Amino acid sequence: MTDGIPVTRRLVSAQRADNIRQMVRRAETLGDAPDASRLARPDDAPALYALLSDPAVHAPIYTLPRPLTEASVQAFIQSHLDEREAGTGLLFVRAAEDGRIMGYSDVQVWPHWAAGELGGALHPSEHNRRQGTRGAAASFDWMFESLDLDLLCETASLENVPTQRMLDGMGFERKGEVESRRPDGSARWSLVWEMTRDAWRARQGAGQP
Repeated sequence: MTDGIPVTRRLVSAQRADNIRQMVRRAETLGDAPDASRLARPDDAPALYALLSDPAVHAPIYTLPRPLTEASVQAFIQSHLDEREAGTGLLFVRAAEDGRIMGYSDVQVWPHWAAGELGGALHPSEHNRRQGTRGAAASFDWMFESLDLDLLCETASLENVPTQRMLDGMGFERKGEVESRRPDGSARWSLVWEMTRDAWRARQGAGQP
């Protein structure tokens, strides 16, 4: 996560923050669909590395480990398992029948603000099929309802036009730019968007994506 996000910060009660942490700890799949993404396990490291090693996948994402190796990906998975125990993060993967990982979702949570962030990527073969938009909408829904969050905050690099268009099209409100720090200490500037649960529900009720 980036220190400058979320932009909107409203403290919730200690009881509610603890409840959110418990919901994170209990999560095992990202949604209830039969093909829902499941929690990443340490033995997923080779298949997840195969997905992430493609520059089309990893280039726009600042949260991935650097250097990107199978060992660093395994550590990335373990760090998210530790975050799950703390109630602050989750890492999900979508596995194909042949064992390939076709996508991953990185959920970060600020329980004390009832806020979260969703990151991730799809296999290039899934691009341009609206899989990303549909999957993101379902994931946002799940984060609001299953984790009881009030706010989602999203970021994208200045060059990541597809994600910018997706977030704008889904009604997220632009909140300016922040400097994002990569795990190796390097930095990049990112655009920031936010969406409240009330605004999301209103859009869903109106039949908007």
